[in-house]
Amino acid sequence: MSERVIPGRTDGLITLGIADALWVNLTADSAVPTASGAFTCSPAHARVGYVLLGGHAVATVSASSGQWTVPEAEVRRAAAKLNAVGMDRQDLVRIGPFRGAPRQECNEETPLRWRRRITRELQELHGPERAARREDGRPHHLAGIDWRQILVEQTSDGTQRTWWLPRAVVRLLDAAEHTETQWVQAARTRQASAAATEPAHHPQQARACDSRQTTTPEGPTASLHPYNKELEGQLYSVLSRKPGTSRRVAGWACAVCHTAPAAVLDHCHEHGYVRAPVCQSCNTLERPDHLYSNDIRVANRYTRLFHTDTDDWLRHWHRCPGCRARTTLPLPHLAAWTAHIACRTLRPSHPASRGRKPCGVLRVSWTGSQNAPLSCLLTVAVDFCPSGEHRVLAQVPYREAAERFRIWLAETAPAVASAAGPDRLDGLPARSRPVIADTSGEGLALF
Repeated sequence: MSERVIPGRTDGLITLGIADALWVNLTADSAVPTASGAFTCSPAHARVGYVLLGGHAVATVSASSGQWTVPEAEVRRAAAKLNAVGMDRQDLVRIGPFRGAPRQECNEETPLRWRRRITRELQELHGPERAARREDGRPHHLAGIDWRQILVEQTSDGTQRTWWLPRAVVRLLDAAEHTETQWVQAARTRQASAAATEPAHHPQQARACDSRQTTTPEGPTASLHPYNKELEGQLYSVLSRKPGTSRRVAGWACAVCHTAPAAVLDHCHEHGYVRAPVCQSCNTLERPDHLYSNDIRVANRYTRLFHTDTDDWLRHWHRCPGCRARTTLPLPHLAAWTAHIACRTLRPSHPASRGRKPCGVLRVSWTGSQNAPLSCLLTVAVDFCPSGEHRVLAQVPYREAAERFRIWLAETAPAVASAAGPDRLDGLPARSRPVIADTSGEGLALF
């Protein structure tokens, strides 16, 4: 669409209908699918003063004719940000349903709460109703993103359905939710200040002024600040009960990816110490894929944890004073490392259309725990071998696994290894907390 001639433009402002068309046109080649009703269809609501486009908030302005408009430059800026996002459709994050998740009604005035919106819509629609809904032509968008095009539904045991979205989209929607929360808080502060200084203003005038004041939405998101060890050495059991902790966590950028707003307080389940505030996406990536309390599946995402992004993740895990002092990882992570790294050469492969393919699904289990290292044994096995010939690949005692990890750590991340060691044992609890297995996925969040 030409920048020189846009019908409906007035002083840099364009109508919502024109903005919809512009948004779709500018994001046509984006890796993230977008929706045509980003400004005019639910959950967009112009009268609240803004519309979310990815992690960007675009202010809405009421014209003298009563028609709502938005700044064209902000639409273009939001589109440019979205076009810069890369997306791997195979890198998925589970978004629901989770056991015990609270059900809350969401109307047009409430914040985005995108997980609840998706869960509610998918749970309400079944069978023919769902098929009809998909074919009725209505856009299904959140923050201008057409989430239905990229939603993946998986079924376990033929009964339980789970829903997944690409990690890049989860980060975008988390950023949109954070932006909205910050925007609403800033708007309320401005309204309270205006009411105190100019109480004679008519309510409609006050709303119009507020809308025009919010044409630069970079302010709320700019309030995120990097995490600088402010919570180091604190116990999660104590900190999680302090009032205002969730608000404090939301003020940090994720301590791992450094881009998304933090949403939860990650902590070590063995030693009980806080690691750092992280976003939902990084929290899911870090979480062991438990099959049972002493059995985990070694998924492809461990490639990022122990290969491509290894330095960042090792630094993050060693934010726990217990793990850092003992130069180790929590037992489930150490077990995954043993299977994925130490026993990598033992995993067989089979002929495939393009070369050879690793055999089956890698799994590691253990007997005992890290509290009794002499009797703790890690067993690395392969499930679902195409020929049925592979079973147990190796059995590694806990102490041997820990020693292998120390050697590998010194070679792979020497800066992390140099900051670890037994000289940091002072102040640690006399007994480590046992591993807490979380198979449902919702129990690791702060609230």
